[in-house]
Amino acid sequence: MIYHVSSNGSDRSNGSEQTPFRTINYAARIALPGDVIKVHNGTYREWVDPQCGGTSEHCRIVYEAAEGEHPVIKGSEIVTDWEHVEKTIWKKQLPNSMFGNWNPYEKAVDGDWMHLPTTYYVHLGDVYINGVSMFEAVTKEDLYSNEPRKTALYGSPDPIQHPELTVYKWLAEVDDAYTTIYCNFQDYDPNKELIEINVRPCCFYPQKTGINFITLRGFEIAHAACPWIPPTVDQIGMVGPHWSYGWIIENNHLHDAKCSAISLGKEASTGDHLTRFNRKSGHRYQLEAVFAAVHNGWNRDTVGSHIVRNNEIHDCGQNGIVGHLGCIFSQITHNHVYNISTKREYMGSELAGIKFHAAIDTLIDHNNVHDCVLGTWLDWQAQGIRFTGNVYYNNDRDLEVEVSHGPCLIDNNLFLSKYTFDCYSQGNALVHNLFVGTMASTTVPDRTTPYHYPHSTAVAGCSETLGGDDRYYNNLFVGAYEPVAVTAEKTFGNFAAHFNKYLSEEEYAAEVVKDECGRLCKFLKTPQPIWVDGNGYSGFEKPSRHDPDATVAEGLSAELTEAGGVWQLHLNVPVAFATTSCEAVTTKRLGETRLSAMPYEMADGSDYDFSRDMLGVERANSVIPGPFATLKPGKQTITVWKR
Repeated sequence: MIYHVSSNGSDRSNGSEQTPFRTINYAARIALPGDVIKVHNGTYREWVDPQCGGTSEHCRIVYEAAEGEHPVIKGSEIVTDWEHVEKTIWKKQLPNSMFGNWNPYEKAVDGDWMHLPTTYYVHLGDVYINGVSMFEAVTKEDLYSNEPRKTALYGSPDPIQHPELTVYKWLAEVDDAYTTIYCNFQDYDPNKELIEINVRPCCFYPQKTGINFITLRGFEIAHAACPWIPPTVDQIGMVGPHWSYGWIIENNHLHDAKCSAISLGKEASTGDHLTRFNRKSGHRYQLEAVFAAVHNGWNRDTVGSHIVRNNEIHDCGQNGIVGHLGCIFSQITHNHVYNISTKREYMGSELAGIKFHAAIDTLIDHNNVHDCVLGTWLDWQAQGIRFTGNVYYNNDRDLEVEVSHGPCLIDNNLFLSKYTFDCYSQGNALVHNLFVGTMASTTVPDRTTPYHYPHSTAVAGCSETLGGDDRYYNNLFVGAYEPVAVTAEKTFGNFAAHFNKYLSEEEYAAEVVKDECGRLCKFLKTPQPIWVDGNGYSGFEKPSRHDPDATVAEGLSAELTEAGGVWQLHLNVPVAFATTSCEAVTTKRLGETRLSAMPYEMADGSDYDFSRDMLGVERANSVIPGPFATLKPGKQTITVWKR
């Protein structure tokens, strides 16, 4: 059955193309497996709550934009008839009944691993002037101030992306009957502009779990008052499957979620605990959530296996895409994620363009992630994951892998930010990447995290993170940034400094004397071995004596530009990097991880194929370092991503 929805329709009609429904949610209440809901032009201010899912990959329920049309789902409402207070300040009094049991103007952004001073709270509400999010004022005095904020609200020197917009502010007062919103609209008259306020926590999200095989494509979705979602709670997003199986979320434009745009995460039955109970640490609650999920039937046949592709996701406070446990066996492909947490209104340990816990056998490939507080954070149980072909730039940090035991394959990526990689894990393979910025690493001896039987959610054991058991093969290190370290280190490279924390000052001083060519010698000081071979070094990066086949040449540079939805990498390549030869990487060569005893292989158990570069070009018999099959000496431009 094909149902049609139009902003000019009626929910008393039959949903045909001639007499469409008025709301998507009405169609969602009656749709059965195999049905298609086609949504026509218009803005739909509703929380779509699917009541039924499909039964298989071939019998889905599809929600899609009608061909050539642009439907918009918003969690906001238009507010008119603003009352002028004085100067540039206006107010609007609203009945609390407008918000039901979810008033975002009295609910704070708060929860586990949330880091805010106790002097103020940021709330889930937001006000939009002509589609642009305003900033919440801390006090009435702050509301009246016209001085732009230049750094983060939470006291950090982190810069705000557009400080000129911070003078547009709102402040809410909530009593038993009313919510009064005060706004500093500057020179705008709100009664002549489009003013919206978010009122709903979700836009497309089933309240029930187990709503499987849903396709969502072609929508613009925005303005959700969704909450802060650490891995220890019910992870509610603006859009998400809510502990279901086999969703496809594709070709959508998602923006302005207060916290997270797409959530593939956990649900309440596996633990909805907060450390405010003070019974145990958040780490303990999170560990219990894993075992509770296994006990409740969490496996590759019941949850996960989602596809999130070709979406544009931006201007969200916490995450573009997030998930704990529910992101297993999923594919995150060709998404454009940017401006995540760039308003700097709140801070916590769960902020990233893509933030996953327990992303078992998940594929993250060919995404473009930039201007985020952290590009991607793979936390806990990044086992069997492949991170490949991605373009990351202008992030505070590009990639972090934390307290995981592998195998985690990171290959054929461009890491172009000043700070490229944080390694707080073990069992990683970094192959054929291009790194521009600095790196850091450390052990994590005070937390034990699970590892699993291969390609399974069944827990095989738990371990602290010792460090090492990593492979670094055939990467290019541009060395554009001088290492920030003690004076004695400054003649050595960032990559070599990567494992400096494993050495005492005395050990480090001895190694400097023994190995003046670099700091990769520190790899042998990790509790577990690290394999280093075939890398290329330039600028501030220098090879270690433990990288015997390294290629070294001065003058390598890399710069990324964008025009018309096309991203191009401008390279200046020394002759040595274009003509050298490295040993090819294979699944067999990578071996298996020490703790999980698992080879670097695909989710179906087959070998990885490294014969093609990040653009799909076949590597010749002579393999060179970096993410490209061939390079020519001198200046060249390579198209690396298209919208």
